Amino acid sequence: MRRTHLPSLIAAAIGCLAITGLAPAWAAEDAVVIPPPAVDVKASSGTQTAVLAGGCFWGVQGVFQHTAGVVSAVSGYAGGNQSTADYNLVSTGTTGHAESVQVKYDPAKISYGKILQIFFSVAHDPTQLNRQGPDSGTQYRSAIFTTSDEQKQVADAYIAQLNAAKVYRKPIVTKVGPLQGFYPAEGYHQDYLTLHPNQPYIAYNDLPKIENLKKIFADNYQDKPTLVGNTKLTN
Repeated sequence: MRRTHLPSLIAAAIGCLAITGLAPAWAAEDAVVIPPPAVDVKASSGTQTAVLAGGCFWGVQGVFQHTAGVVSAVSGYAGGNQSTADYNLVSTGTTGHAESVQVKYDPAKISYGKILQIFFSVAHDPTQLNRQGPDSGTQYRSAIFTTSDEQKQVADAYIAQLNAAKVYRKPIVTKVGPLQGFYPAEGYHQDYLTLHPNQPYIAYNDLPKIENLKKIFADNYQDKPTLVGNTKLTN
């Protein structure tokens, strides 16, 4: 289904309020950690960036805001042009954009490979094609937008590794490609999980992801999230 939007918090809440009678794909009691990547990005200094798409960005942002070593996690759009980086347009599924999260992290505290392991373990289901749970459309696709050749090599190798090990019952459909641009989403989407924990969509679909992170990545979990807040959003 397509989430309907108006430029307000109320519209955002209505937009994601699509609840099925099925348990979330990543129910906390069923959480199983997948193996880490055999190949990782070489350690470096300075803040690094990963851009990931895994369905509605509210939950993905929330997961990485609770991940130790993450400097910031911003909801936004990637895969399309800047001119169409607008929630109402992206929701049509015709812009090429995917709802994405820009994760800036300290490589001295967490590696790119660990971020991918968390992404594939608890942030979303990488076997769902052009959908995630109750949300469907190319804007909800699973994707990794790489910022270097090394990131692409690690992401491609990791997907091959997980498929060869048959970690999932179905093949991974995550697309890997170079980042052309990341465009922050409207302010009312930022920190949405933290600000609206009782919103039914969040409670049903996304809070279990935070519980999974805490349960199976205890060493990488931080209770106090790193929020966007009133920070000026830039690419």
